[in-house]
Amino acid sequence: MSENIQLEIERPGKPAQTFEVPAGLYKIGSDENCRIRLAHEAIDPQHAILNVAADDLWIEDLHAESGTFLEGQRVQNRAVIKPGNVIAIGPFKLRIIVPGLLAAEDKPVCVDIPQPSEQAPAPVTPPAAPTPPPPPPPQHDSSMIERRRSIKQQIHRELLERMDIKRMTASRMQQDELRNKALETIASIVKEVSGRLPPDVNPQELVREICDEALGLGPLEQLLEDESVTEIMVNGPDRIYVERNGRLIRTDATFMDDSSVLAVIERIVSPLGRRIDESQPYVDARLPDGSRVNAIIQPLSLSGPSLTIRKFSKIPLTDADLIRFGTMSAEAADFLKLCVRLRKNIIVSGGTGSGKTTLLNVLSNYLPTDERIVTIEDAAELRLSQDHVIRLESRPANIEGRGAVTIRDLVRNSLRMRPDRIVVGECRGGEALDMLQAMNTGHDGSLTTVHANTPRDVISRLETMVLMSGMDLPVRAIREQIAAAIDLIVHESRFSDGSRRITYVTEVCGQEGEQITMQDIFEFKQTGIDADGMVIGKFVPTGAVPTFMEEIEARGMSIDRSIFSKQDKLGA
Repeated sequence: MSENIQLEIERPGKPAQTFEVPAGLYKIGSDENCRIRLAHEAIDPQHAILNVAADDLWIEDLHAESGTFLEGQRVQNRAVIKPGNVIAIGPFKLRIIVPGLLAAEDKPVCVDIPQPSEQAPAPVTPPAAPTPPPPPPPQHDSSMIERRRSIKQQIHRELLERMDIKRMTASRMQQDELRNKALETIASIVKEVSGRLPPDVNPQELVREICDEALGLGPLEQLLEDESVTEIMVNGPDRIYVERNGRLIRTDATFMDDSSVLAVIERIVSPLGRRIDESQPYVDARLPDGSRVNAIIQPLSLSGPSLTIRKFSKIPLTDADLIRFGTMSAEAADFLKLCVRLRKNIIVSGGTGSGKTTLLNVLSNYLPTDERIVTIEDAAELRLSQDHVIRLESRPANIEGRGAVTIRDLVRNSLRMRPDRIVVGECRGGEALDMLQAMNTGHDGSLTTVHANTPRDVISRLETMVLMSGMDLPVRAIREQIAAAIDLIVHESRFSDGSRRITYVTEVCGQEGEQITMQDIFEFKQTGIDADGMVIGKFVPTGAVPTFMEEIEARGMSIDRSIFSKQDKLGA
C-alpha cells in the first residue's frame, strides 16, 4: 500500500515532528483556521500556501512581512519545491518527504505548534529575525530578455494588423469585451507560431503579457497587484525597479520598446484630461486607486520615457497601522487626534518619500463627520472616510497654454465654499500666503504638508513661499502671519532601513522679537542599528507641556498629562 507524502516540521531546540499530508492546498500561518498552524510572533496570520501533489509541489508567499525562504532564497510569490528542500518560515524549518505515491484520502491536517517559551534556544537557521535581509537582486540574462522582447514585438505587430484597437477603444466598446477579443486574437497568433517559440517561453504567460501591453499597463500590471511593492520606477523599456521594504530592487520585467512605455503613459494621463508630448514633456497624474504618477519623456529625459508610480495601499492606513509600524506612538496619536478636534492648524513636514501624504490622510480622518471639508491637491490622492467632503484638483494648461487652474486659485476659491476645514495636499508656492490668510481669518483647523528637513526649516520654507506669491511683504509681517496661523508641526523622516517615522511633534508657541518660538512635545530618539540594519529607537516625550492645556479643559476635553512626562517615559 502506498504511503502519503510527509511533512517534517522542526522547531528550534525540539525534535522534528512528521505529519502525513494528503494531496491538497494547505494554508500556513498563525491563524487558528490555517490547516498548518505555526504559532509564533514572526509568523503572519496567513503566511503562505503549500500545494501538495505527487507531481506538483510548490509554495506561495502571501506577502508575509518576515518572508518565506526556500533553500535560503526568499520566495517571491510562488516557487517550485523538490522533495527534501528546506522551507524556512520564521524560526521553523519544513521539509517535504515523498516515500511513495499519494493515497486517495484527503482530509484536513491541523499542525498546531505552540509558542516557544522564553527559555527556548534561539533559532539557529535563517530567517531567525522577524524581518530578514532583502534578497539579492535578480540576475538578468540580457540575451534572453532581448529574445523575449523580440518575440513580443512580432506578435504585437500581428495583433495590430488583425485588430484596430484604437478604433474599438474610441467606439467605447466595453473593456471586458475588448480584452476578451484581444486575448482570443493573441492566443490564436501564439498558437500559430508555437512551434517556433523557445522552450523557456510559456505561451499562456506570453498571451497575458502582450494583452497587458496592448490594453493595460504592460509589465506594471503584476507589480501593481503585488502588495509588497510600494513604488515602481521605470527608467526605460528594459530597466524597471521597485521598492520593497524600503529598498530598491531591479526586476526582470521589461517593456517591448520606448513606444510601449509611451502608450502606457498615455493610458494613464488621457482619462484625467492631461497630456504629454514634446511641448509638455512631463506630467503629474494618478491611477484610479489614487496612486501617484509622474512621467517625463524626451527631450527632457535622455534615457527614454521615465515613469514613477508611488502606490497607495488598497485599504487606507489608519493610526493603528502607523502605531504598529512604529511610525508613531499611541500617546502621540492620542495627542494629534485631540489637536485636530481642537481645530489646531497643523503642518506635516518631511523630505520626499517620508510618508507625509499618508500621515496627512490619517490626520484628515480625525476630522469630525458633521463638518464641511474641502481638499485641494495637484493630483487627488487623499481618501477621507467622511461623507461631507468636496475634492478639488488643479489643472494644467491646455495645448494652447490656456486654462490652467493652480493650487492657489483653488485655495482662494475654496474660501467662498463655506468650508469648516481646508486640507491642502501640499504647499509649494504662492498658495502658502493664501493658506496662512485663511488660517488667520476663521478657517482654523486646516491641514497641509510642506517639504522641509526640520521643523525649524518649515518656518524658513513658508517665508520663502510667501515671497513667491509676488507680494512685497516685510519679513517681520510674514513671520507674524506664520506665528499666528500655525499651531503644530509634525515632522516625518525616512530612515536608512526604509522605515518612516515621526521624528518631531513641535508646537509653534508665538513670536519674541524677530524670532518665532517653538517647543518639541515628542521626538524620536534613535539608539542604534541592529544586525539586520534595522533602526532601533523609541518615540518619547521631551517633558514640554503644550501651552493650550487650559483650552483643552475649557472645551470639555481631557488628556492624561503624564504622557508629556519625560521622567516617566525614560525611566529616569
